[in-house]
Amino acid sequence: MTVWSELFEDLEDLSLMPNSIAAATAFTVVAAGIAVAGVVGPAGPATAAISDVPADCSVFTAAYHSDGQRLSYGYSGGVTSTTVYANDNLGWVPSAHQQLGGSGDDTSFRSTEYAAHPTDGWLYLVRRQGELVDGAWQITATSAERLKDGFAGTRILASASPYLYRVAGTSLYRYTETYVDGEFTLSAPVLLTSNNWDTVNTLTYERSGGTGNAAVDVLIGTKTNGELKEWRINRATPTTITSTVLRSVGWAPFTSLSTGYCAAHPNGRPLLGIKANGSASVHFDANQTDGIGTDIKGGVIGLLGWTAKAYGQ
Repeated sequence: MTVWSELFEDLEDLSLMPNSIAAATAFTVVAAGIAVAGVVGPAGPATAAISDVPADCSVFTAAYHSDGQRLSYGYSGGVTSTTVYANDNLGWVPSAHQQLGGSGDDTSFRSTEYAAHPTDGWLYLVRRQGELVDGAWQITATSAERLKDGFAGTRILASASPYLYRVAGTSLYRYTETYVDGEFTLSAPVLLTSNNWDTVNTLTYERSGGTGNAAVDVLIGTKTNGELKEWRINRATPTTITSTVLRSVGWAPFTSLSTGYCAAHPNGRPLLGIKANGSASVHFDANQTDGIGTDIKGGVIGLLGWTAKAYGQ
């Protein structure tokens, strides 16, 4: 059994798995919905507008169509792809979602994720199993188990193990995760701040740094005023939060922001932004730790052909 690094943002995206291209068949997305004739959509070439994003960079995001069908969108090696698996339907669209991890080999995989229900107030632990059947990937088992109540109004989830950050209303919360005997549990929430988090559109975990009482989780996101911003949350005293504005304008339209990795540029990061109308942009920050956003380059990829609800990964 091969376990993929958590650097692969969407671990269940089989375009990252061996033999996935050979196993893929035709797939079509139409504006009115999704027609699944296979599993992996055709890749599209990058445009000149995003030529500053190195070809070794990859970034992926998960999404749910309005009927509960799960899909993912990826940018890797200068090309784009959309991935859909047969039978991968949750039956509802999460208000917030967070990939936790996955493992697999050439013929099967498993993944685990959090999903906040849009109406019942519960956080669910979703487990998925996929298998290669007659040359095509499909989901053979899905479970969605209630994990914790008190998640009504959740807009954003961001995992920085062993912590889970949650945005609801004007507030930011943190939970502590434990994993004992194969089961996840979450602590009671800690309110970190109740000021102005309703102006945060997107938020995703970037990295951790520092040691001891100076250790921090670094999260990146966008705001309604157009800012691209980083927040540093002290792990020992999480109500101690500092922030840096990387870009002051232009990022308000994004409803999803994901970060990825660059194999040959380990100090850099790609950023994939998706708007509500289904258009996407990819950008490259050559130094992800300098707190400077003026060097971020990139541009518009174009319309994805779908307006599924996407989530930062």
